[in-house]
Amino acid sequence: MENVENEVDSSVDRVPPVLSQTDFAWLGEPIRGKVRDSYVVGSKRILIATDRLSAFDRIVTSVPGKGQVLTQMARYWFEKTCEIVPNHMISMPDPNVIVGHEMNIIPIEVVVRGYLAGSGWRDYAKHGTVSGVELPTGLLEFDKLPEPIITPSTKALQGDHDEPIAEAQIVRDGIVDTKVWRYIREKALELFEFGSRDVSSRGLVLVDTKYEFGLLDGKVVLADEIHTLDSSRFWVAGSLDERKREGLPPAMLDKEPVRRWLAERGFSGEGDIPEIGEDYCQWLMEHYRSCAEQIIGEEVSFNLAEPVARIESALRVLC
Repeated sequence: MENVENEVDSSVDRVPPVLSQTDFAWLGEPIRGKVRDSYVVGSKRILIATDRLSAFDRIVTSVPGKGQVLTQMARYWFEKTCEIVPNHMISMPDPNVIVGHEMNIIPIEVVVRGYLAGSGWRDYAKHGTVSGVELPTGLLEFDKLPEPIITPSTKALQGDHDEPIAEAQIVRDGIVDTKVWRYIREKALELFEFGSRDVSSRGLVLVDTKYEFGLLDGKVVLADEIHTLDSSRFWVAGSLDERKREGLPPAMLDKEPVRRWLAERGFSGEGDIPEIGEDYCQWLMEHYRSCAEQIIGEEVSFNLAEPVARIESALRVLC
C-alpha cells in the first residue's frame, strides 16, 4: 500500500473515525454516489469509499471503517481477476481510496445471480420470473438456480431506484451494441465463476453480485467495485441445507442482515428510516470486517488516523 504511514489497528476494541463524505475543492467538484465520492483529475478518477451505508437505494447511516473494508476487498478482487478482464485500478494510495482510469461508464448494473435470494426471490415469488427471466416452477427461497442468470438494471442516481432492464432493450436503446454486450455478458459470467470457485475454497458461496463496466480507449474495462459486501451476497456453504430444513436463512456474510433489520422495523425504501444506534453501528463495523476476512482469506486492518486529513495528505502527493 502506498503513502500510508499512519497508525493501523487490527484489534476489535478500537473504532476508526467515521468518514461520511469528502469535500476536496482543490480536486474539483465531488461526484457523490450512494457510497463513493469521486473526483476526476485529468485522465484519472479518484474513488473514495466513504462509510455511508445504503439499503433499499437509500443512505441509512454511516458505519465506522466500512469504506476501508470495501477498498481492501476491491483491491483483492481486482488483482485476482485482471487476467479475466482489465479493470480501472491504477493504485491504492490510502485505505479508503482507489485511483483508477477515467472512462465512459456504461450505465448498466450487470447483476449475476446463482441462487434465489433477496429481490430475486421476491420477484420470483410474485411473478414466477426474476426480472423477466423465466425459471423453473416450484423453487424455494435460497435454492440454487440451474445455472447463473444475468438480470441487468439501470444504474440509478442517488435517491432513485435501480430499474430492471431486458438485455435486448440494452442493445435496442443503443446503450451498447450487440458485440459489446455479448462481451460484457461473457466476462460477467466468468468473473462470477471465478469468484464462486475462490470463495468455495474457504467454505463460502457467492450468491449474487453486480458488476459495472466502462469503455476505455474503445475497450471494455471493469469499473467501480467487485465482490464486496456492498455489491454481493455471500453465504456459509455448510449452513445451507441444515438451516433451510429448520426454516432459517443461511448464515450470511453480506449486507442482507441490515436489510432484514430495517424491514422488520417497517422500512423497505419508503418513508422514514428507523434510527440506527451506536451499538448496532459498531456491530455492523465488526460484521463488515469479520465477513471480509472470511471472504478474501486475509486480515483486514483499520487505519485509525483522522480520515479526511489522512486522505488529503495521500492525494496531494499524487495530484
